[in-house]
Amino acid sequence: MKRIDNFLNTALLIYIDNPISDAFNYKEEFQELARSANVLVSDTISLSQKNKNISINLYIGQGDAKLIEKQVRRTGIKLIIFNVDLSPSQERNLENLLSARVLDRTGLILDIFSQRAISHEGKLQVELAQLNYLATRLVRGWSHLERQKGGIGLRGPGETQLETDRRLLKARIKTIQKRLNKVSNQRKLSRNLRLKRDISRISIVGYTNAGKSTLFNYLTGMNTLSVNKLFATLDPIHRKIHLKNKKNAVISDTVGFIRNLPHHLIESFKSTLSEVSESNLLIHVIDISDNNFPNYIKEVDSVLRSIGANKIPKILVFNKIDNNYNPENFSHLQQDSSCYVSAKTGYGIDFLKQTISNRLFEKYHAVKIELPSFDNKIRSQIYEKCIDVNETFTKSGQYKMEFLANSHFAKYLNKKGLIDRNTLKKSKNAQEIYKTG
Repeated sequence: MKRIDNFLNTALLIYIDNPISDAFNYKEEFQELARSANVLVSDTISLSQKNKNISINLYIGQGDAKLIEKQVRRTGIKLIIFNVDLSPSQERNLENLLSARVLDRTGLILDIFSQRAISHEGKLQVELAQLNYLATRLVRGWSHLERQKGGIGLRGPGETQLETDRRLLKARIKTIQKRLNKVSNQRKLSRNLRLKRDISRISIVGYTNAGKSTLFNYLTGMNTLSVNKLFATLDPIHRKIHLKNKKNAVISDTVGFIRNLPHHLIESFKSTLSEVSESNLLIHVIDISDNNFPNYIKEVDSVLRSIGANKIPKILVFNKIDNNYNPENFSHLQQDSSCYVSAKTGYGIDFLKQTISNRLFEKYHAVKIELPSFDNKIRSQIYEKCIDVNETFTKSGQYKMEFLANSHFAKYLNKKGLIDRNTLKKSKNAQEIYKTG
């Protein structure tokens, strides 16, 4: 993997535009990716691929290649980064022509991820993505491709250096996958434990640099890394959030999404992304100060579909309204399905918390039961697992209780013979109750 050394490399950015990328202003995003990788940008050359066929050998045309070569010779740049994905042969041909290291968009994103990985799992996931990326770029560029003798634990009879490298890569990939499977099993145990305890799970998702970590910090009172860089958060962070009715939930800050998220990353981060796909509620954070936010919403929705999380209930949170926006202009737009906040100043956070509670509890059923005075076990479970509990003591010596219960606990009460199924079907859910007051 062609690692970018922090703060030491100056790069020439090659931006190849097209009608779609022009409309979405992705040139600024490409420059921001380079900055997030700690690359000093010397210059940016914009090339147009409109009405042109992509060159098999270089991706770009001969004239464009000469233009880049001239700039490289004039400045002495040793690193060139393209905003498109190059094939291994195209990357190699460009390096030979320009006498400089060439990195494509996927390679740049992988380098950013390698800098951000902190946890053991995150480092394994990044290494797996890098090895899968590198596996396609092993070429016969060695000076020692003569046949080698076999050796114990080294090469088989007549195995070339290229074949050895491929074999070692496959072995390392297999080892990492086994380790990640163990981590995935541990995650499943934790999720099953939360399910048994009826703990709701919330995931914060959104386009990279939308302000997810800042919002996470405000909701949880934590102080996790929050900087103005793409992919500032790589490893998922889980914390408790206090909601109304004395209820708690687990909220997770996840990695930011981006346009055309590399396939290797989606595959390598499956165990992390599974946290999103198994959540009870998604908080989709959107940077409303970016004029391109409607397109970013579509990109995030596309990634959610690819990981099977598109049907999970979702709240759209339009963030950064303090940037060139007057918060008071958005007060009339507060709805159940969207919130307008400033995670930096705290505007709209209370309304967001209220919305989260309503969405999590909207499918709770209204239940009325009578319990004997000695049945304290179920009574304590009701106070622990249910919300809006009202209780009176009857003359016959029983507890008359009214509360909102989720479907899982309502079925439990049905098995205990405390409520019948027909009554449960006819009962109002929390959403109807809140609407009617």
